[in-house]
Amino acid sequence: MLYEDDAVVVLDKPAGLLAVPIKGSDTASALSLLVAKLKLNRQRALVVHRIDRFASGALLFAKTRPDRDALVRQFLDHTPVRQYLAVLRGRLSVEAGTLVHYFRREGMFQQLRTARDPRAARAELRYSVERLFADASLVRVELVTGLQNQIRAQFSATGHPVIGDRKYQPAESLEPLIARVALHAVHLQFAHPRSGKTVSIDCKLPPDFQHLVQALSRSRR
Repeated sequence: MLYEDDAVVVLDKPAGLLAVPIKGSDTASALSLLVAKLKLNRQRALVVHRIDRFASGALLFAKTRPDRDALVRQFLDHTPVRQYLAVLRGRLSVEAGTLVHYFRREGMFQQLRTARDPRAARAELRYSVERLFADASLVRVELVTGLQNQIRAQFSATGHPVIGDRKYQPAESLEPLIARVALHAVHLQFAHPRSGKTVSIDCKLPPDFQHLVQALSRSRR
């Protein structure tokens, strides 16, 4: 747990752990583990938002229905600050910018579309380059919208997929330095659902992500 009070809980979700259960499956998830823990204190755990299974980092839950409803309204209004660190394939030529794409979800994938598609959803993020390596870039990403797989789909669409993201770039399954997508929810900021005060959470990089960055640093030019 990164933060807990009577209204909310923020967890540091490890890569590979589901955020919420898959329907019809008994596979463990961050939600099911938290429910079991809070049940001992006669408390509940309610989903506010999600992060990808193979990503890691800060994940927010509420303890009561009114707290959840207040937090979900914030996410629908895109007011929380959600920042990720991602390692991308290739060197970005622009140090900072905004990406806007349109996607239609087809099954488990976000398929690239145009703004003219009435069923497409708008995806927007801002990014800044933190470090450049020989053939990779460490970027800080701030979500403006919050589509499923948004960061992975958007950077894949630019030709700079997230390293280790075999879903949107199958060749990434051959990456030897990390066994999952190099995406970490490093910072989360939101208004507390009861007090309205700003809650700001930072989540340190896990060892496998640090190992990737260190290995790339040795080949930096």
